[in-house]
Amino acid sequence: MEDCIIIGAGAAGLFAAGAAVHAGKRVTVLEHMDAPGKKLLITGKGRCNVTNNCGPDEFLKNVRRNSRFLYSALNACPPAFVMELLEKGLGVPLKTERGRRVFPQSDRAQDVLDALLRWAKGARLRYEGARELMLENGRCTGVRLQSGEALRAGAVLVATGGVSYPVTGSTGDGYKLAQQAGHTLIEPVPSLVSLVSHDADCKKMMGLALKNVTLTLFEDSKAIFDEQGEMLFTHFGISGPLTLSASSHLGDMKKHKYHAEIDLKPALSEEQLYDRITRDFALQANHAAQGALVKLLPASMQPVMVARWDIDPATKANQITREQKRELVRLMKHWNVPIDARGDLAHAVITSGGVSVREVDPRTMQSKKALGLYFAGEVLDVDAYTGGYNLQIAFCTAQSFANHL
Repeated sequence: MEDCIIIGAGAAGLFAAGAAVHAGKRVTVLEHMDAPGKKLLITGKGRCNVTNNCGPDEFLKNVRRNSRFLYSALNACPPAFVMELLEKGLGVPLKTERGRRVFPQSDRAQDVLDALLRWAKGARLRYEGARELMLENGRCTGVRLQSGEALRAGAVLVATGGVSYPVTGSTGDGYKLAQQAGHTLIEPVPSLVSLVSHDADCKKMMGLALKNVTLTLFEDSKAIFDEQGEMLFTHFGISGPLTLSASSHLGDMKKHKYHAEIDLKPALSEEQLYDRITRDFALQANHAAQGALVKLLPASMQPVMVARWDIDPATKANQITREQKRELVRLMKHWNVPIDARGDLAHAVITSGGVSVREVDPRTMQSKKALGLYFAGEVLDVDAYTGGYNLQIAFCTAQSFANHL
């Protein structure tokens, strides 16, 4: 009989396994894929944004759902703890980039996975799936494997992730196990995901990355997200870091209408932008409308802007009226993109929703429905913005479980 069985060899499962092994526990990790940590390898575009270099209070401001649930876990295992473990304990030099994002200096997610596997050395890794929990008299006593074999343990941790990027193994198995134990499931939806728009202009500009712009997301007529950073036009709509963060604010898309506004020149007020346009047009006096935009906008956006501006493309810069310049200012400060849908779960960075945190002890991650049953990571109804926050949530909830063994 094991001290604990961990279902899932992803970020949360491996971190928990290592902490449990180093506490002297006998540990078995179950992984239904043919290799551990597959989703970890694609995080941060293969660079692995392991955490965010900030204190617990600042961290919690970036948690979108159920931030208060994480208070104990994050104070027991803050980003500084994870960074010290990786650097000093596991030999992975780190660096902090823009937005306090922490990456391995090598820019290789594989280095982080290898470190977590070293951390979990001593745990028995079995490439088998869990068919069901073994529940007796209000207690979880083990796991029945897909093969029918019964494994008994004093504690069972469900660390199976969500349902995003199912090719990496996140197929929602943990939700079924939680429901078997009587847990309430908050409907999983894609989060930190690209946004779909019917606007043909997006396709015309596909591949165009915009830096230092401000994206504001509106629900009906109310602004619900506003942040400066980077975004990308795609063949189906918009993507990039700003878009992913904005997506986590979307509510019921059947009840509300959503649109995004992009401020292409957030450093300039409307009057300053008007003056800038006036100076540029004076220098480009004999150029046609599109040529007059050469210093204002990226090349692929210039013809799209002229079409949306609704100006005769042959109009010379020195013929453009004050009203037309005002309209150009409005378009550049409020570029409108209607939002029709979230991108699909198969390509979402994370899943929003999962096991209701009201039914989980925030200090230990133990189920309030079945003693001996625990949850960690994305399977829980907790999620945050991009920037290393979600991996840190996996680590700190896993550590809380291990601390309780």
